[in-house]
Amino acid sequence: MSGTARRRPLGVVTRGTTNPNRLRRVDNWIVATCADRLRAAADPLVVDLGFGATPVTAVELRARLAAGVRPDVRLVGLEIDPARVAAATPAADPPGLTFARGGFELAGLRPVLVRAFNVLRQYDEREVPEAWRTMTAALASGGALVEGTCDELGRLASWLLIDAEGPQTLTVAAKLTTLSSPAELAERLPKVLIHRNVPGEPVYDLIGALDDAWRAAAPYAPFGPRQRWLRAVAQLRETGWPVLHGPHRWRHGELTLPWPPSP
Repeated sequence: MSGTARRRPLGVVTRGTTNPNRLRRVDNWIVATCADRLRAAADPLVVDLGFGATPVTAVELRARLAAGVRPDVRLVGLEIDPARVAAATPAADPPGLTFARGGFELAGLRPVLVRAFNVLRQYDEREVPEAWRTMTAALASGGALVEGTCDELGRLASWLLIDAEGPQTLTVAAKLTTLSSPAELAERLPKVLIHRNVPGEPVYDLIGALDDAWRAAAPYAPFGPRQRWLRAVAQLRETGWPVLHGPHRWRHGELTLPWPPSP
């Protein structure tokens, strides 16, 4: 890291709010869907960009990847605020976990995977494409960026899988036992979509169609929210939306579609 520390981090300090297990939904999705990228890599390097005021979610991501993908995964948590880096460093006990100062330029690293959660939400929408380009330009060959947002407890979340060609998929996810309506997911769309949830925009149609399917699946409610969600997502696909994966992922409260989201 000594050779990269001279580079000025790109970005601004964000609020840094975090909680244990806040990012478990996206972490589990990464383990399930991005494992091949890491298994094929000569250097399985992952960056957690903007880990926040405490390093807990970076520690959790490294542990989940080590257990579910490969034990030699390396994770570097990056923050612009040097005080956060200093405070996080004592948490770097497991081998393969370090913390450093850095921003969208990724501190000169060449990771296979970047998780940037609840970072761009605090930027202007016009700044998002350039931030994506800066991060994806720093990726290792075949690497990917997972960029998104979630609520304070991680019950509602959404994220984009982005590579050198741009966004590839959109995923929304919820804790089904606390979900009243899929319309709640609109509050936690990625920054690039949060202001586009208006009539005439594809994401507005998506949230509306999912909400309609949820209501139509009300007869499944006595069997539990998971069965109701499974039926709702299946109906969404039956009506022409190109829903990816299958019940093995849907059962976790997830819905993934190709980008841009449209029927």
